[in-house]
Amino acid sequence: MTLEEAQGATEEEQQAQSKKGLKKQQKEAEKAAKKAEKQAKLAAEQQSTEEDDFAKDRYGVPAMVQSQQKLDRVLVRIQDFTPEKADQLIWLRARVHTSRAKGKQCFLVLRQQQFNVQALVAVGDRASKQMVKFAANITKESIVDVEAFVRKVEQKIESCSQQDVELHIERIFVISQAEARLPLQLEDAVRPEGEGEEEGRATVNQDTKLDNRVIDLRTTTSQAIFRLQAGVCMLFRDTLTKKGFVEIQTPKIISAASEGGANVFTVSYFKTSAYLAQSPQLYKQMCICADFDKVFCVGPVFRAEDSNTHRHLTEFVGLDIEMAFSYHYHEVIDSITDTMVEIFKGLRDNFQTEIQMVNKQFPSEPFKFLEPTLRLEYTEGLAMLHEAGVEMGDEDDLSTPNEKLLGRLVKEKHYSQYLSAAFVKILQLLSHNTMTLTSMCWTSTHWLFGPSTRCLIPTTRNTPTHMTCS
Repeated sequence: MTLEEAQGATEEEQQAQSKKGLKKQQKEAEKAAKKAEKQAKLAAEQQSTEEDDFAKDRYGVPAMVQSQQKLDRVLVRIQDFTPEKADQLIWLRARVHTSRAKGKQCFLVLRQQQFNVQALVAVGDRASKQMVKFAANITKESIVDVEAFVRKVEQKIESCSQQDVELHIERIFVISQAEARLPLQLEDAVRPEGEGEEEGRATVNQDTKLDNRVIDLRTTTSQAIFRLQAGVCMLFRDTLTKKGFVEIQTPKIISAASEGGANVFTVSYFKTSAYLAQSPQLYKQMCICADFDKVFCVGPVFRAEDSNTHRHLTEFVGLDIEMAFSYHYHEVIDSITDTMVEIFKGLRDNFQTEIQMVNKQFPSEPFKFLEPTLRLEYTEGLAMLHEAGVEMGDEDDLSTPNEKLLGRLVKEKHYSQYLSAAFVKILQLLSHNTMTLTSMCWTSTHWLFGPSTRCLIPTTRNTPTHMTCS
């Protein structure tokens, strides 16, 4: 190929490339123009929509709360929403439990702790389509401020704790937005296991709950359990205080094992070692010898017991009392039974809402007890077990299966669950075997939030008698 031919071929290639580049530029320009036109159209539509949204100031996401202003606004609790508040305009702050959009309206369930109420946003004079859409897109567990009218309903809302009223929303603002995808759903976490298996609906495993404990604690069951625990402690304190007991606070880090050295946790204490207290026993006894007469304490107990039974826990809350009696250890028994009965009555009369919430996930029969308290002689208990076919000596201790059996027998005969209760079980077996220095009584208790333990009441002629109930 000559030089002229080569130059001609190069020029043709350059011209072809120039044409391709020109076409490419034209296509890109056309795409950019179409994109700009589309964006302009969307912006115009959005501007038109905003102009048509007459309720745009009645919903949205306000600025973060930074204590910059004080609003003259009273927030009402959901538990206070009753038919007596009908037609009142109120403000409340709550979490969005569920939401369901249907046509031109959106139903929300708003939750505060263990209480919830149905709320409605519907297109009308006070709410626009955009406001309904905004409410429907609020993620579960978000915190919202709501202004609404309380309205009575003709048919009870069975799915909510406040069944006789609902809220008609006037304003709604998202105070704290939750993630769209949560590790667990609260309605799944409170579903009974049997119900979930039968209906093929989801339940939440224990490890998932513990890995996401903050969310799990929001469930109605968890909220109720913690309030029942607080109620037991409150009733325990109030009852004993009225009986003349003094509450004491005892050390939990001690220099030596309080009940032998086998079951203690050792901790580093500067340049030496210390131990977590197994019991406040020593300090209670000191108070009795110091003429306090009656003391009690509520506090953590630590025991290094490597066991998976329900009777052994490495850490639990102990309810301990210590008292001296004047003439007979039945004085101690009377104090125990009176305290138990007051706790039962207080839970029954003041915590029915919490008990019912727990029963939804963990169904159980209503708790039964007798007043005055059933007192069963040791020989009577043995006779009942013998009649049921149990073979054991008159001096033998009761095994766990025999204790449970005796509880069932007493419930059938005496209609009392003192011996096998959901909250507390107490076994009073008064021994007639009198020794020279000591006679003793065993009391078995099973607290709602602690293990089943035994309480030994030794009686001697030389020292004050004490009672420990953990």
